[in-house]
Amino acid sequence: MKEINKELKKYIALNVFEQYDINNMGGHGLDHIKTVIERCFEIIKAFDLDVDIDMIYTIAAFHDIGYRQDPDRHEEVSSEMFRKDQNMRKFFNDEQIEIIAEAIVDHRASLEYEARSIYGKIVSSADRETSVRNMLERSILYQADKHSSENPSVSQVIDYSYKKLSSKYGKGGYAKMYYPDQKYVDYLNTMQELLEDKEKFIEAERAIAKELKLGEKSEHIR
Repeated sequence: MKEINKELKKYIALNVFEQYDINNMGGHGLDHIKTVIERCFEIIKAFDLDVDIDMIYTIAAFHDIGYRQDPDRHEEVSSEMFRKDQNMRKFFNDEQIEIIAEAIVDHRASLEYEARSIYGKIVSSADRETSVRNMLERSILYQADKHSSENPSVSQVIDYSYKKLSSKYGKGGYAKMYYPDQKYVDYLNTMQELLEDKEKFIEAERAIAKELKLGEKSEHIR
């Protein structure tokens, strides 16, 4: 596999990654972005996919950049922010710009929505969590923030988390995975076992909430 364009990598490090410093709602910060980039290349290698790695790197780098502005439609916002970055035209032609912009939107592909290109399929797959612990933490933080105006209890936040994760990763869930490598298969099996035992799920989430001192850190969680 060839190396990523050094100038592109430098530009993204200085002008894109820094924007994630204030974008860590529910685990959408820079650590997540770097994990998705790493997963993209793991998937490409595992399935021997023939793609432009500069495009893949850019899609993964931009895919959550609009989350702080509008969590509910951050896919479109992130794509719009990419399109407005004229410096990207130093690295990609018009056709590539269009594919990248579409793939950024498509990173949230589900059972109802198909990614439009192999690039969208790769980044959508790479965006799937492979650590049960990380997913539980991201979920509880996301739900605490999303429902903060309700002044929810920790139990209510955990219930929101359980419902969301069940619909996404439970059997027949909507999470779309185009390239299920072994790491993801192991994760999904473990997550589904946990979701099938709600009491065990609640116990796991309560331990994380306690570790994060969720009730102490937020005026919205008691």
